[in-house]
Amino acid sequence: MTRLLPLLALGLLLPLCAPVFAQDTADRQTPTAQQQIDLAVQAAPEALRPSATVLGYDDDGRLTELRAGDGDLICVADEPSNDRFHASCYHESLEAFMTRGRELRRDGVANVDSVRQAELEAGDWSMPEQSAALYNLSAEAADVDVAAGTVENGGRLHVVYLPYATGEETGLPTKPAEGGPWLMEAGQPWAHVMYSLGW
Repeated sequence: MTRLLPLLALGLLLPLCAPVFAQDTADRQTPTAQQQIDLAVQAAPEALRPSATVLGYDDDGRLTELRAGDGDLICVADEPSNDRFHASCYHESLEAFMTRGRELRRDGVANVDSVRQAELEAGDWSMPEQSAALYNLSAEAADVDVAAGTVENGGRLHVVYLPYATGEETGLPTKPAEGGPWLMEAGQPWAHVMYSLGW
């Protein structure tokens, strides 16, 4: 439990951002690399934004590295074709897990977790041995100002991955708890503490 306490505090650190952009998704163009970087890092704690590596999209919709960082976070920009804005930043130790999920979804695989479970058991890749943070920021397209790199009225979901952790080990509920953290996918390789703010 002692390892959880400083990590759960991560859920209390993040500020909310600001103002307005609206455009029909059919007409939406891919933002510039710098615009994608500015928006993607809004998902992260402010102190970690300058050093984060940022992945985003080229004009053909391919995910590519927009900025190499020297920190521990990897941020993924909003996919331009999405109806809603969503950016995420996660600890680099989660890269294999996140990358494989993106690949499987891109290929139209329905049972992503089942495939990843089988691959984990086969030793194709591994989850981190330590805890690792993930930060999500979501908003309506109308609440995103691409030019200013700001998001207004966004919802934040903070996650701390604790591979194979259980409710008994952590003292956390395994179902959503209003106003507090809870453990999702308890006992699984991707067990994680959920903490949402600002919805």
